[in-house]
Amino acid sequence: MSFHAEKIELEDALEAIEYYYNKGWTDGLPVVPPTEEKILAMLKSVNMTSDTVVGSIPERGRVFTAEIVAINAVMAGCLPGYFPVVMAAVQAMTDPKFGLHGPTASTHGASIMIIVNGPIASQIGMNSGGNAFGGSNRANATIGRAIRLLLINAGGAPEFDRATLGHPGKISFCFAEKETEWTPLHVQRGFQKHDSTVTVFACEGPNQFQNHSALHAENILRTLADRMTALGTFNMGSDTEMAVTISPEHYRDLHGQGWTKETIQEFLCKHAKRSVADLKAGGLIEAPIEEADHRMFKHAVSAPDQILLTVAGGEAGRFSACMPGWFSSKQCQAITKSISVATGFT
Repeated sequence: MSFHAEKIELEDALEAIEYYYNKGWTDGLPVVPPTEEKILAMLKSVNMTSDTVVGSIPERGRVFTAEIVAINAVMAGCLPGYFPVVMAAVQAMTDPKFGLHGPTASTHGASIMIIVNGPIASQIGMNSGGNAFGGSNRANATIGRAIRLLLINAGGAPEFDRATLGHPGKISFCFAEKETEWTPLHVQRGFQKHDSTVTVFACEGPNQFQNHSALHAENILRTLADRMTALGTFNMGSDTEMAVTISPEHYRDLHGQGWTKETIQEFLCKHAKRSVADLKAGGLIEAPIEEADHRMFKHAVSAPDQILLTVAGGEAGRFSACMPGWFSSKQCQAITKSISVATGFT
């Protein structure tokens, strides 16, 4: 297989790492030098030639080939077994409905969250348990990092990323959903349980909440609903999706009392709301509060299926989280892709 990238010969790996630093080809952390052998090993895990076009950012005139994606996956520290997940994530985030240019150029500083479902998660050793968001697992950390390095080195991130603050998820934000009695995310989104999929979503960092006192499901969910209605998020200013991750302790209470993902989504859609009076009192709307404002409401999501509901985290700890979305679902929608289809193994 022939490669198109420029070949650079350096003394050793340490020199190569410093060379990449000097070129600005990293996310601030050391990278793995991408040798031809390592790149080829990545490409062998997918049914593609090196020059296969797998995605683009039309607004920037940027094109991602399989070779370019493989180079950045090597640099991120991925093993070849992870590469099909990376490839599916790239295809998902370059889907026109995701609108990749927007969230990666915005001053909002959203990151791309990657959720993996299906058999591949356990096959490659992904973490869906304790510290699932924390980057302590090689597969989780390097798959997410590969996406960020790709945006830096081939997506024009240094030029276009205008994040005011950003958040650590920009380096890597990737996890697997824990298997439970509930319907998995990818099945809710139209796939079969035995399918391996990747879902990408542009979002803020985790907004964690705790409820250690409530045992009744409705009270746990009311605490979550309140967390979902922070006035400063896009969800309270426009029509935007939101991700919610339930911890195992909260899951056991909710499931044990007969709640399903679908009934939880319906409950949260209904109760995650603030009155127009609250929006005005909180400064989101600069106008006098009128009597009718107490009877008019803005919901965090406009429909139950706008909540991407997953289960993940350690067995102990009554902490769950919500991740507000970027701007508007008209400009950026969560996308789920089949890994087998994305890699050519249909």
